[in-house]
Amino acid sequence: MFVRSLVLVVGSVVAAAAFVPGVATRYLDATSGKASEEARIEKASVPAGQDAARYTGNRSAVISADANGHFSGLFSINGRKEEGLIDTGASMIALNVTTAQRLGIDKADLNFRYAVETANGKARAAYVRLDKVEIGPVKVVNVGAMVMDDKALSGTLIGMSFLKGLASYKVEDGRMHLTR
Repeated sequence: MFVRSLVLVVGSVVAAAAFVPGVATRYLDATSGKASEEARIEKASVPAGQDAARYTGNRSAVISADANGHFSGLFSINGRKEEGLIDTGASMIALNVTTAQRLGIDKADLNFRYAVETANGKARAAYVRLDKVEIGPVKVVNVGAMVMDDKALSGTLIGMSFLKGLASYKVEDGRMHLTR
């Protein structure tokens, strides 16, 4: 049953990649590069007076779209900060190996047995469970994710495995509202 569900998830990712080719790749290529980790963290921070995410009460976060219409923010994954792009076309959270290791996932424990199609072509992926994924007061626990080689994915995609754990999410007036 699990394998059938996972094949369905991977098939959804492939279908999304066919209909929206290059959207995530263009974003991830623009945010990657050969910068050091310090530069990556600096890029994730927001200049004073320009909130990328607002927290409303103890149940919601609001993320403003960037100039390209993408919603990204600084998430806490397994207790560590990570810039992530929200991708409603991705069935699951997608991480590369370097990010997974930074989040405390041992590469030796990864089993790259799933074949996936991405906007960058075919890749092998390993299934993992993340303890928790948070942005502000919005927290989802026990979230499924796929880990791919660094060449297949240059950043972090926050997919439906996170969004389905919320009470609601919606886009309105250039803002994504996440409510737990």
